[in-house]
Formats: sequence, structure tokens, C-alpha cells
Amino acid sequence: MKKTIQKNSERGKFKNEWLDTHYSFSFSNYYNPKRLGFGKLLVLNDDIIKPLQGFPMHSHNNMEIITIILEGTLEHKDNMNNIGRIEENEIQMMSAGTGIMHSEYNPSKTKETKLLQIWIKPSEEDIDPRYEQKKIKLKENELNLIVTSKDIKQDTKLYLGEFKEEKEFSYKTEKDKGIFIFVIEGKIEVESCILNERDSIEITETDEINIKTQKNSKILIIETDLI
Repeated sequence: MKKTIQKNSERGKFKNEWLDTHYSFSFSNYYNPKRLGFGKLLVLNDDIIKPLQGFPMHSHNNMEIITIILEGTLEHKDNMNNIGRIEENEIQMMSAGTGIMHSEYNPSKTKETKLLQIWIKPSEEDIDPRYEQKKIKLKENELNLIVTSKDIKQDTKLYLGEFKEEKEFSYKTEKDKGIFIFVIEGKIEVESCILNERDSIEITETDEINIKTQKNSKILIIETDLI
């Protein structure tokens, strides 16, 4: 088993008058040659958007983009005439394919929007762009499968878990897969490694991972192909 830990303080950072973000991997003006992605997982950005602010219309292509709303609301508009508001406990999934233009905006006058945005390298390029959003209902104290290859153009799985109590369990996978675990809230132990809020760990060369959660912890697990 190989393990790589990234502490919260080691992530890339950017802040201006309306955006406060942290990067798990190289992105925009943050470049770290040791953090160029993990398998098909290329980007995990941890964004806080101020009220009545957001990203103006911009383009993407040949990327699977997943947005998980942690708090607040995000308003989406694109050149395929999709207009929607994504709330807490909802996710957005886009296949950028041959190209999509979209904007992301916090419509609230008072409340910040907090979200995770994840980019996955697609298994097939130049497909027709696609947009979807869906509600997720998390069962407490267990992992909830929220994204699969049925949702995006890649053999990647995403799980969310909210643990109100201490729990110990094993995550089973295949040895040729990579497992990325990100602590959204609280504190957990993964294979004797202590992870605090916003820490992450990347694990390869194993088919079973032991995880212990403490009370009031929330985690994201991404299972990805490595090549």
C-alpha cells in the first residue's frame, strides 16, 4: 500500500474580494509539479463565493465537471439554455465535450456559497456536451454513492459520508484503482494516519482500506483509474 497525505495547510490558495479558494491539485496560477492530479482526478477546488458574486461566462471542453454544494446556492447558466439553481445536498454534473460556455453565480444577498468542484478526465473526447443536476439524500453513518460511470464519461465513483457517531469500516476496491479521501468536516483515521478537516490522502496498491471516523465528520471518497 502506498499513501500520500496532503494537509490543509499544504494546499494551493487564492483569494480576492469575492472568491476564497484552495486547490488540492495544480490549477490556474497555482502550479506544483508534485500535484498534477491523481489518476483521472485532475482538479478538486474548495471554493467560497461571496454574496452576489461569481464566475462570469467561460468555456470548458473535454472534461467531466462535478460540483457539490456544501452550503448556500449556486446559479448556473450555459449556452445550451440550461438555467438552474443548485442547493445544499445537490450536485451538478457536466460533460464539457466539444465545448460548453457557462457562468456560476451566488444569487444570495447575504449568504456565502461553499462548494467543491471536481474535474475528471473523460474516457472519450469530443462528445456532445451534457448538463445534469440532481438531489442527493445522504444516509447517516454510511458511505453514499453519488456519482458513477452512468453519470459521467469515466469509470470513476464518488461517495459522500456524514458520520454523526464514531464508526470503523473497510473500503474495498481493486488493486489497480486509486482512492482519494478528502475530509470535509471533522477528523478521521485512515490506515493509522490521522486526517483533520480539509486534509486528504491518496492510496494505491491495495484492495482494502481501513477507515475510522470520529463524531460529526463528513468525508468524500473518489475511486479512480490510475492510467
